[in-house]
Amino acid sequence: MRPHIVPGNARGFTMIELVIVMAMLGLLLSLALPHYMATLERGREQVLQSNLATMREAIDKYYGDRGRYPDKLEDLVTQRYLRAIPNDPYLEAPTWVVIAPRDADKGGVIDVRSTLTDLDGQPRRAAGAPADNEPVPGVVRESGSSSVVTAGGAPGADAAASAAATGAAP
Repeated sequence: MRPHIVPGNARGFTMIELVIVMAMLGLLLSLALPHYMATLERGREQVLQSNLATMREAIDKYYGDRGRYPDKLEDLVTQRYLRAIPNDPYLEAPTWVVIAPRDADKGGVIDVRSTLTDLDGQPRRAAGAPADNEPVPGVVRESGSSSVVTAGGAPGADAAASAAATGAAP
């Protein structure tokens, strides 16, 4: 004899119950995901600020010890002011825009800043950073180079650039 299954004893979920549960999960994810992404962005920005502060402090110590700025960022590692050049958290590589002093006899690196691009190579807009078409005060781009800029402008620009090295925005 075959057992008879009574519909009241049937176990499992109906299709409508599964659709409702999936819709609720989708709604919860759509609410939580933007907050998660914003948290990741804030974390990257904090790591960027920390890395820039570390490198700027090392450049200042190098200048204080030697009376000139390093010729390149790698000099900070070889002279043991840094263990390694930190990564740009947006590119996950140690790619930085190097700002050279106006007087080339003083060295090659007075400050560093972020490349302002993300992993896809798209421009990003950091908080307080100028857009690509806005000039950076006290900084003049050298022709033919996208990674070296020169601090310059008015007399006393070296003092302004030195102040920028200790706490300027990226």
